[in-house]
Amino acid sequence: MLNFSNTNGEAKLHYGSSDFMILETGGYVVCAVTGEKIPLDELKYWNDDAQEAYIDAGASLKRWQELNS
Repeated sequence: MLNFSNTNGEAKLHYGSSDFMILETGGYVVCAVTGEKIPLDELKYWNDDAQEAYIDAGASLKRWQELNS
């Protein structure tokens, strides 16, 4: 059962191609490139194949280049 009152910790998500599903509630996820916390309501960039979140387009591009070089 999900605990929707836990909004301070790190959320666990499953990233799809156009959306994500919350597996464990929390207030943020961590950027795979920078290590910065990303509030869930600000999450816009992720890679569904790598199951990673990114703080911004620059971090997303950097990771894409690393994965595809």
